[in-house]
Amino acid sequence: MDKRYFTEEHQLFRESLQDFLKKEVVPHIDKWEKTGAVERFIWKKFGDMGYFGLATPEEYGGLDLDLFYTVIFLEEMQKINSSGFAANMWAHAYLAMTHLNKEGDHDIKKKYLEPSALGDKIGCLCITEPFGGSDVAGMRTTAVKKEDTYVINGSKTFITNGIYSDYLIVAAKTAPELGGRGMSIFVVDRDTPGISATKLDKLGWRASDTAEIAFDNVIIPASNLMGEENQGFPYIMQHFALERLIMAINSHARAEYAIDYAVQYMSERTAFGKTIDTFQVLRHKIADASTQMEICKEFNYSVAKRLNDGEYVVKEATMSKLASTKMADEVIYECLQLLGGYGYMEEYPMARLLRDSRLGPIGGGTSEILKEIIAKLVIDKKEYKPAT
Repeated sequence: MDKRYFTEEHQLFRESLQDFLKKEVVPHIDKWEKTGAVERFIWKKFGDMGYFGLATPEEYGGLDLDLFYTVIFLEEMQKINSSGFAANMWAHAYLAMTHLNKEGDHDIKKKYLEPSALGDKIGCLCITEPFGGSDVAGMRTTAVKKEDTYVINGSKTFITNGIYSDYLIVAAKTAPELGGRGMSIFVVDRDTPGISATKLDKLGWRASDTAEIAFDNVIIPASNLMGEENQGFPYIMQHFALERLIMAINSHARAEYAIDYAVQYMSERTAFGKTIDTFQVLRHKIADASTQMEICKEFNYSVAKRLNDGEYVVKEATMSKLASTKMADEVIYECLQLLGGYGYMEEYPMARLLRDSRLGPIGGGTSEILKEIIAKLVIDKKEYKPAT
């Protein structure tokens, strides 16, 4: 336990979360990986334990704890080897619920945030589009105001919790003539007429329901607008720092799990009359992997501390995700190799881990886009400002 970041209370929380995951989640993971659907009862159990409310104000059913409780929540969920299950949980708690918490008014928070913290409602965040990908400003989905309603038309894709969620946080153009600056954020009930969702078949994250969602003349009350009209882009950009840091933390935790598993395996596997953890060529692979993982972990903790202290860490969080997701892919690739033929077998964890990890450099902003953002910050001296 690193005492610069974690207290005894944090450690107790980690231990109780480990117990909870082992008892309540691990026995079901293989089934959820096969069916691609996480059963409803587990959401309620997470809500009852307070796990969805770690960063939510007490007024709306949360615990309002510091960000290192979230770090622990993310780390431990990577160590049960289902990034898809983990994504369902954190996309609900930190993508959908973050927007409700930051942009929703009191009525929206009572109706959506409070039941979300309790595990009674599941949310998803709908930003990415089939034609746009990482180009958020180029989105085509529109929300046209008509009297006291908005009419939404368009489509979204790669949406985590896109099939089974109860509500959707949707970004749409309210003033298309303003380009990226003409975007707004809405909360939309799943059962609103005109919404359809199609499940996507993925390489990894198999337990997660990822969807393409279509909006065909979806009429919502004007009161479902969150925050100010046409301020959606700065809201989204502001929360990207947290999303990128989440994916960075997930990555160092995945890599750490892979290293620990490989080291354990090497201590038991024998070749030429001795355990394979005595062969220098393999020992050095572990040395390299551990070094890269620890460097990323240390940086991620540092960025988490700054974000927790209220700093605007868009640059640092972007660097965190870029470096950590690449590191995790490389480390897990090497760890799979250390298991030899067993690394390629589905009954061992590395095959799923490798597939799941490959989404890291793609989801939440591709590495290519992140490099361009970092280049703008470092070379062009561009400054991203927090939403007012």
